Amino acid sequence: MCDSVFKDKTLMITGGTGSFGNTVLKHFMDTDLAEIRIFSRDEKKQDDMRHRLQERSPELASKVRFFIGDVRNAQSVRDAMHGVDYIFHAAALKQVPSCEFFPMEAVRTNVIGTDNVLHAAIDEGVDRVVCLSTDKAAYPINAMGVSKAMMERVIYANARVAAERGGTVICCTRYGNVMCSRGSVIPLFIDQIKAGHPITITDPNMTRFLMNLDEAVDLVQFAFEHANPGDLFIQKADASTIGDLAKAVQQLFGDTGTQIIGTRHGEKLYETLMTREERLRSGDMGNYFRVSADNRDLNYDKYVVQGQVQTMADESYTSHNTIRLDVEGTVKKLLTTDYVKEQLAMREGTK
Repeated sequence: MCDSVFKDKTLMITGGTGSFGNTVLKHFMDTDLAEIRIFSRDEKKQDDMRHRLQERSPELASKVRFFIGDVRNAQSVRDAMHGVDYIFHAAALKQVPSCEFFPMEAVRTNVIGTDNVLHAAIDEGVDRVVCLSTDKAAYPINAMGVSKAMMERVIYANARVAAERGGTVICCTRYGNVMCSRGSVIPLFIDQIKAGHPITITDPNMTRFLMNLDEAVDLVQFAFEHANPGDLFIQKADASTIGDLAKAVQQLFGDTGTQIIGTRHGEKLYETLMTREERLRSGDMGNYFRVSADNRDLNYDKYVVQGQVQTMADESYTSHNTIRLDVEGTVKKLLTTDYVKEQLAMREGTK
């Protein structure tokens, strides 16, 4: 994206102290944005991020402002949003087992929190909002996925209202496992190998989409550039089995063996990025799919279908039917992440 789009603009990132927020800063610090606002509830992470910025980029650190607040608290969201032009909404509860045990906490953050952000954005006249969702929102079977599926419906409803008013453009992105982010199993595997313990695997035949943090930011940036109100953008992604992922990590860090512990609460055998129903409304945009919003209102008798009615496509887009990486391919994918490269450098330094 050209810098002119951002010239003298203010970008706000909710949940901005997480892995996604840190990667956004890496991509956007040297653009001509006037200001980047980090909105989160963790003052320690904010302080750590502030010190890292002052150490690594002292000439740019003043561009970043920090706001302590919680998306659950509508007033704290509004207080931070005045003068904001663009929002990347990344704040979420996303640990599947945690959400299974505390589902109402997932509702408060993922559903109500998103509604708070979007209402404030519409009221404050924000130009564009990109919300981050997950593959677990498609055909959800766990509390985290259900809360994210409801979050997506909140996004589409608010996008429709904003479009009718001719104001804020709201869209959504959906992607699979982001390697080495919070919730990723890869750092756990590496820590287990460092401690000399066997890697614990839930089900070696389980498949998961694989993407790195830079690809996650690229997806959000693409959505920002191309979105119409209510659009859903999905990245085409490769996948691997958990068994092959474990072998790939061991190939890089050492083989300490494996233990099968069985699936955890709310886990699927494979993930879905695009449902069969969504595929009917999708368009291929190269590295991404765009699923256009259903812009009909409730007066269905106004809409007449000529010919055969189609309700769903032949298949959904899943981690079982996308490109499957073997162990060597998974190793190459792992080596695209900063975290793995840093861990390997530390390992070499201690030899």
